[in-house]
Amino acid sequence: MKTIFAESVPGRRAPFFESDAPAAARMLPAGLLRARPPRLPECSELDVVRHFTGLSRLNYSVDANFYPLGSCTMKYNPKFTEYVAGLPGFARLHPLLARLGRGAAQTQGALRCLHEAESLLCGITGMEAFTFQPMAGANGEFTGVSLMAAYHRAKGRARAKMLIPDSAHGTNPASAALAGLEIVNIESRDGMVAPEALAAYIAEHGGDVVGLMMTCPNTLGLMELHLPEIVALLRRADALLYYDGANMNAILGKMRVGDAGFDVVHLNLHKTFATPHGGGGPGSGPVGVSARLLPFLPAPRVAKRKDGSFYLNDNLPQSIGAIGPFYGSFAVIVKALAYMLRLGGEGLERVAEYAVLNANYLKKRLQGVLDIPFERLCAHEFVASAPEGLRALDIAKALLDRGFHAPTIYFPLIVRECLMAEPTETESKQTLDAYVDALREIVEQGRKDPAGLAAAPLNMPTGRLDETAAARRMALTEDME
Repeated sequence: MKTIFAESVPGRRAPFFESDAPAAARMLPAGLLRARPPRLPECSELDVVRHFTGLSRLNYSVDANFYPLGSCTMKYNPKFTEYVAGLPGFARLHPLLARLGRGAAQTQGALRCLHEAESLLCGITGMEAFTFQPMAGANGEFTGVSLMAAYHRAKGRARAKMLIPDSAHGTNPASAALAGLEIVNIESRDGMVAPEALAAYIAEHGGDVVGLMMTCPNTLGLMELHLPEIVALLRRADALLYYDGANMNAILGKMRVGDAGFDVVHLNLHKTFATPHGGGGPGSGPVGVSARLLPFLPAPRVAKRKDGSFYLNDNLPQSIGAIGPFYGSFAVIVKALAYMLRLGGEGLERVAEYAVLNANYLKKRLQGVLDIPFERLCAHEFVASAPEGLRALDIAKALLDRGFHAPTIYFPLIVRECLMAEPTETESKQTLDAYVDALREIVEQGRKDPAGLAAAPLNMPTGRLDETAAARRMALTEDME
C-alpha cells in the first residue's frame, strides 16, 4: 500500500477554513517554533479520503471476518454495549471528579457501576473481591502475582519461586519475573499438569514456593483432571493457586474458580465479556481474590455505606499500592457490565456451552485434515499439528489468501507445528464449515505443490516476508530500505 506521500503533487491543496482562534505560532515561545515548515504531503481532499478509506479496507476485524485466534477469544462485540458506554453520563465524566471535594456525591452512578460489576464478577468466579485497576490481562497477571508475594511477606516469608506449567501462556513467566520471582517449570503429562512432578518439587522446595500459575481448561483446550490433587498439594505447603482468566470463556456459569481452590484470578474483559480486543487496547484485566488475599488489594476500593451510597475506601494499610486508576478502563467495565446484565446467568452459561460446542465441532471436522494430538473432549479451543511434511506457517499464510485470519501458530511450544484455534460462541456452523473447506484445500495444495504453498500469501498487499529481516531491520519510513 502506497504511503500518503506517494499521492503528493506539488501545489495540490485541500479546502482550508480560517478560524478566529489565534495561531499557535503567536502563543508559543520563539525557541519552540520550527525553523522551516514541516514536510507534509500536498493532496486534495479526495486524495486523502480515498487513501485512508483504502487503508481502512485492509483492516481485519471480527466484525467482517472469522478470527480463530486460539487463546485470545476474539469474539463479536455487540453494539448495544457501545451505546451504553457512550451515554453522556459516562462518556463526559471527568476521571478525577470522584476525588475532588463533593465529587463522590456527583459520581454515585459511576461508582455504583463499578460496585455492581465487581459483585457480578465475584458471583461468576467465586472470589471474595475484585480490583479494576489493572489495565490489561498482563497487567492483571502482574497484580495477581504481586498479591501472592504480599501474602507471604505478611507472614514473614521470603519465598521467591513461582511454579508455571510448560503449557502456560507466555505472559505468565514474564509477569512473575517482572515481580522479581524465580520461574520454575513444571512438566505436563498427557497435556495436563503432572501432579507427581508438582509433588516432587514441593517435597524438596515447598518452603520457597509462592504458588502455581495455571488455567483450567489449559492452553491445549483440556480440562485439568488432576486439579483437586494439585490444590491439596499447594494447600499443604501454604502456597497459592493463580488462575489465568484468558480461557474463562469455556466455563462461564459452569465452574467457579474460587470454589475449585484458586486464590487469585485475572479476567480479560476485552475477551470474555465482549468488549473490543486488539490493536493494543482498550484492555481491562480486573483481578479477583479469595478472602486471604483481600487485605492486599490495590487502594482505593469502591465501597458501599449502610445508607446505600458509595465512596472510595483508602483505609487499606496492607495494600500493595496503586496499579492504575481506581476506575481502571472505565468504559470497558461499563460495556462488560451491560453485557453481563443483558445475558444474565442463563445467557452466560450458553456462552460457554456454544463456545465448547463450536470448538468440538471444528475439531471433529478437521480430523483427517490436520493431525489432532489429543483425542479427548476439548473445551473452547483445541490444538492441531500440520500434517507431516507441511509447516504451520505456510498453512497460516495460505488462510489469509482465502479470507480467514490464521489461528495461533507454534504455541504452545510443546506441540509440533502447532495450530491452535478458538472459534468462540458467536460463529455460525456455516462459517466453521467454510473454514474447514479452506484448510482442506490448503492441505491438498501443500501435498501437490509444496513450493506454491510456501509462496503464500499471493493475494495480499504484501507477499511472503522475511520475518527475521523485518524484525531486525525494521523500515519505519518511506526513505528506509
